[in-house]
Amino acid sequence: MRGRHARRGRERFLRWYRLIPMMLLVVAFVACRLLSAGPSELGRVLYPVSYAAEIESAAERHSVDPLLVCAVIKCESGWDSQAVSSAGAVGLMQVMPSTAEAVADSGVVDAGTYDPADLTDPATNIEYGTAYLGMLQNHLATTEQVVVAYNAGPTVVQEWLETGEVPDSISYPETRAYLDRVSAAYEGYKLCYPSGLASER
Repeated sequence: MRGRHARRGRERFLRWYRLIPMMLLVVAFVACRLLSAGPSELGRVLYPVSYAAEIESAAERHSVDPLLVCAVIKCESGWDSQAVSSAGAVGLMQVMPSTAEAVADSGVVDAGTYDPADLTDPATNIEYGTAYLGMLQNHLATTEQVVVAYNAGPTVVQEWLETGEVPDSISYPETRAYLDRVSAAYEGYKLCYPSGLASER
């Protein structure tokens, strides 16, 4: 009985947790519409941007929307280049060292220019994280699938796709919440930076 109550409580928490990004998106939408045409001050607070030049450069190289990169950074590390997760993910985009090594080994990133062991360096981390997003884009059909794979891994996403469409087939509550957060942040960045990141450089 206690386990059932705990499970219901956790499910209720996750439902509310998923609503928070949507509420922030509504606030940002209203702020960006009411204030000036460019990124408003409130928009900059809710959807900050650092390392704009590095993001745009990596995004162009790997054919990824720079605003999606910003959304991933916001949700992964909150723009903390020194962040390290309990699982060992590092830096702005919370790149696993093993993922960086695999991306470098594939030749998609030049390890001589971007050392995969230096993931706390913002430019290096952005390069590997963005390259990985680009690799996922090449094998998956939608942005939702890419975001889910960035969190849960491409193998798991392929298994979910065999049972239905993402996001309906996602069986990890944490990944579903992650998809909601990144999707809301992505929409927020698109609303607040309609002309891209050029104004942030």
